[in-house]
Amino acid sequence: MSALTFTPSGIYCPAGDFYIDPWRPVERALITHGHADHARSGMGAYLASDLAAPVMRHRLGDFPIETVGYGEVRQIGGARVSFHPAGHVPGSAQIRVEVAGEVWVASGDYKVVDDGLSTPFEPVPCHHFITESTFGLPVFRWQKQRDVAAQINAWWASCAAAGKTAFLGCYALGKAQRLLTLLDPQIGPILTHTAIENTNAVMRTQGIALPDTVQAGPDLTPKDHPGALVLAPPSALDSAWARKFGARETAFASGWMALRGIRRRRSGDRGFVISDHADWTGLIDAITRTGAENIYVTHGYTDIFARYLNEQGWNAQVVPTEFGGDEAEDAA
Repeated sequence: MSALTFTPSGIYCPAGDFYIDPWRPVERALITHGHADHARSGMGAYLASDLAAPVMRHRLGDFPIETVGYGEVRQIGGARVSFHPAGHVPGSAQIRVEVAGEVWVASGDYKVVDDGLSTPFEPVPCHHFITESTFGLPVFRWQKQRDVAAQINAWWASCAAAGKTAFLGCYALGKAQRLLTLLDPQIGPILTHTAIENTNAVMRTQGIALPDTVQAGPDLTPKDHPGALVLAPPSALDSAWARKFGARETAFASGWMALRGIRRRRSGDRGFVISDHADWTGLIDAITRTGAENIYVTHGYTDIFARYLNEQGWNAQVVPTEFGGDEAEDAA
């Protein structure tokens, strides 16, 4: 029997009687990170990295959760389990499961670029590797982070010079905090939507350094913050809350901005290509560095990516899951 199997409830380990990122209620869940498609409510017990747990509690409320540090080994039944950095968002982890010498790694979501905020991705040698393929097409190749930061700051400065508020749409967990570390506060004040500021507060209590921000709540007076940049979830960019700021420009920060069709559908003034998922070369690099022969491809361009891997000599297959998550939601 394999160390991990794929079931209607999620990725299951028979030897340890636990699931990884299950999408239906189970007795014991090991969670790779706090995004809603991977960390769901209703589980009997949770195990997550010590860095991911605070955000999970913020999102899901008070629930039974154990924590583990990166690299710490837990024996769960007949399985040896450890969590390793995935580089996706702060606290994100790949989960290594070893049973009778067979090693599997469930990577969750990941990126191989060090963003300066999340613990950098570490390849984990294994026989079987479960990978996402959110951006599993050759067209997706990310620019250097410093270059994207320069583009965003130049756009913000031009908005400020024109007397406009710059609105930048991004996911509230991970992407927003990464963008904060790239913004130049000398240009103007940085305002945050309440959903983002609440997540910022959780991370600050963990000692994660973030620039100063002002929560753009209902009592905020926009004219008191000229030249501001506002970070907000994409769904809030055309809301009554946003319109009260008057003259403004809107941009989106997502890997999907690499596709012109999605940029047009978003109807924003600008699109900045930056993602917390691996691009095409990042996916191939991560898989190669694991040394795994067997690859299981989930959520994204699964068929195309698995076909490519098979052509290159891996034994790859598509595994249906209910993951989708942050940047898949951005593209909807």
